[in-house]
Amino acid sequence: WNGWACFIVSISVIGLLTAVIGDLASHFGCTVGLKDSVTAVVFVALGTSVPDTFASKVAAIQDQYADASIGNVTGSNAVNVFLGIGVAWSIAAIYHYTKGQEFRVDPGTLAFSVTLFTIFAFICIAVLIYRRRPSIGGELGGPRIPKILTTSLFFSLWFTYIVFSSLEAYCHIPGF
Repeated sequence: WNGWACFIVSISVIGLLTAVIGDLASHFGCTVGLKDSVTAVVFVALGTSVPDTFASKVAAIQDQYADASIGNVTGSNAVNVFLGIGVAWSIAAIYHYTKGQEFRVDPGTLAFSVTLFTIFAFICIAVLIYRRRPSIGGELGGPRIPKILTTSLFFSLWFTYIVFSSLEAYCHIPGF
């Protein structure tokens, strides 16, 4: 089978785990009383990113310079956003068109969250470009202290993103 059986089983398990995490997050958000946008930012995004994290770790271990793991992170996020949202919205738009209805999507807090995400993504890219210098040791390599500082920065950006997106969703800070 040349690895196809392993591939099919792996994709099936990843899909199953992602669905379970998504459903658990939805039920948890409903039980606790979280808004859908907060549940999506925290739990659903985490559920779709955990499998990608393991794939990136494997790619980083197998690649001499870990470039494959950086490409995997950006590629998987692009696929999640463009295919995950694009395909669903395209199917919904076609469905509503065939019924003679207008397809509308309530943007909610999307503009604020996307702007904040873009700013933080540029910060992460700038840090990765800076870390690429040979004296530092590469994006994922090098001395222990720069690795810990970079990891701390990235986790603090993620936490800040969740806090600001949640505050905006609950109208504690003004959005766009």
